[in-house]
Formats: sequence, C-alpha cells, structure tokens
Amino acid sequence: MPTLFRFLAVVAILAGLAFAAIFALATFVEPTPREMSVTIPNAKLQPK
Repeated sequence: MPTLFRFLAVVAILAGLAFAAIFALATFVEPTPREMSVTIPNAKLQPK
C-alpha cells in the first residue's frame, strides 16, 4: 500500500506543477492584439 500512496503523491505533485504553470502563463503573459482580415467570397455578397 505505501507504493500506491507514493504514486498518488507523485501524480498530485505533477498535476499541481502543471496547474501552476498554466496559471502562471495565463496570468503573466499578455497576448499582443493585431488586426484580422477575412476574405468573403463574391457568392456570399451577391443577393439571390
């Protein structure tokens, strides 16, 4: 049974580190806004 607890502890620590890394990226990294252009086909613009 001690090996199961050790395995669960390692998995919990790794999950905590992954969560902390994702939280740090979401908090400290700011995306750079930029313009976006989308081409629309002529068939969509012409009335039917």
